[in-house]
Amino acid sequence: MSKAAELAALIGSGQAQIASNLIINGSNQIAQRATSSTSSGYQTVDRTRAEFSGASVTQSQQALTSGGPYDDGHRFFFRCANTSTSSATSAYLQINQEIEAQNVATSGWDATSSSSFITMSFWARSSLAGTYNIHLRTHDGTARSFSTTFTLVADTWKKVTATIPGNSGITVTNDNGIGLRCYIIVHYGTNYTSSGHTSDAWQTVDTADLTADFAQNWSNTASATFDMTGWKVEVGEVATAFEHEDFGTTLAKCQRYYYKVEHSYGSIEIGTGLETTTTQARIFVPFPVEMRSHPTAVETSSTAGNFDITHNDSVVISNAVPTFVNSNTTGASVFFAHASGGTQGQGCTGRLRLAGTYLAWSAEL
Repeated sequence: MSKAAELAALIGSGQAQIASNLIINGSNQIAQRATSSTSSGYQTVDRTRAEFSGASVTQSQQALTSGGPYDDGHRFFFRCANTSTSSATSAYLQINQEIEAQNVATSGWDATSSSSFITMSFWARSSLAGTYNIHLRTHDGTARSFSTTFTLVADTWKKVTATIPGNSGITVTNDNGIGLRCYIIVHYGTNYTSSGHTSDAWQTVDTADLTADFAQNWSNTASATFDMTGWKVEVGEVATAFEHEDFGTTLAKCQRYYYKVEHSYGSIEIGTGLETTTTQARIFVPFPVEMRSHPTAVETSSTAGNFDITHNDSVVISNAVPTFVNSNTTGASVFFAHASGGTQGQGCTGRLRLAGTYLAWSAEL
């Protein structure tokens, strides 16, 4: 992969690529949080967010064993499955990633020029034949949006490609905030669509006119599924071959946005620190890569006894789950509580002691 291709936004597995210059490059191979979830948002595959309301949806990472994307080198895909139907006009399902503005600003795409293009490509499959939507939205300045359609035959993988020009109304600030929102729209109820919508053109964001009306209703189709993988956004008018990365490179990119340290085998030390009182230790956990911004909370498994601290060759089991103290982009401090036995100022180590125990931090957009 060229150095210019290494824009840090990651989707799905993943990464976000913009080709000779990449914004999105996602093969869905990294899933730090979980491999399945019934909740909306970032819950499974890294940098890939399934947002839904109305119908109940299970999002998951699935193994890929055959088909066009398999032949293209992909071994995982992202799936949304409908588990409870809804005919509500407010129902929706969208798969998206928000790209850092600095990755867009320095990609080589002149976002303000209609003669400068980015190309989005991905593999898609749905159990429900029909017409679906690609949707892009800018964040800085006056928000602008662009939509275009693609069609799918039921239960058949298709390589989807769309080329999008810039527009004089677009603003992209060179910072680590949101620059470009990239969406695959599986379903929008009529609250968000219009029969008179103008596709293939940028417009000021109108939440009642984001796409054209959907002919099919995925949210009201029992057990419907929608799958995607190999999501790529790149500078230029041609979709180039997907740039497969080794697992470690992709994981490190994902850890810029989310980092989870989890017990896998035996008790594991995750950081060192000091006893601040006789019943509390402050432990510093370093991050493996610098995060996009400093996290403001810690996620934990919910059982207090899954954690402990060690000092003077003795082990003290926690009587509460660890709590957030503070952080920067390179590490975070957490409090480990215990009933007694500490000596103020004494050095100690924080540990995960049982399977399923974890601490995690998010710097997602």
